[in-house]
Amino acid sequence: MASLAFAGRRHARERALELMYEAEMKSISPDAVLDLQSIVPDDYTVQIMHGIEEHQDWIDTQISTYSYKWDIERLAVVDKQLLRIALYEIYFADEIPTAVAIDEAIELAKQFSTEDSPKYINGILGNIVNEKDDEKDNSGDL
Repeated sequence: MASLAFAGRRHARERALELMYEAEMKSISPDAVLDLQSIVPDDYTVQIMHGIEEHQDWIDTQISTYSYKWDIERLAVVDKQLLRIALYEIYFADEIPTAVAIDEAIELAKQFSTEDSPKYINGILGNIVNEKDDEKDNSGDL
């Protein structure tokens, strides 16, 4: 049963990537892209898209902060969307372990982006998560 959930979430992430890419290329909202679909995407795809839209300012600030001298607008669209999906899952989808969100982003980058993208995405996400862990450690909450 767990493998079905895993395969379902992998497909949902892939579909969210496709739809978020379409939204950016058409300069329309994720909701507008969802409205254009003849077959409604699964619930987790919709959850990812709505979650990114709701938290996009914060997510994009994280990407900009940790992408070291790369303006977010200069990032490849696929890489930017993969980072958004992973950060949404890491910070706002409590049921998804951080390692799973990172691994899935890397695997999708291998499939849909450039040869250097998996390493780049891993580095950005790793730095953000390390900072998150450092803040948690320094907060005194043991």
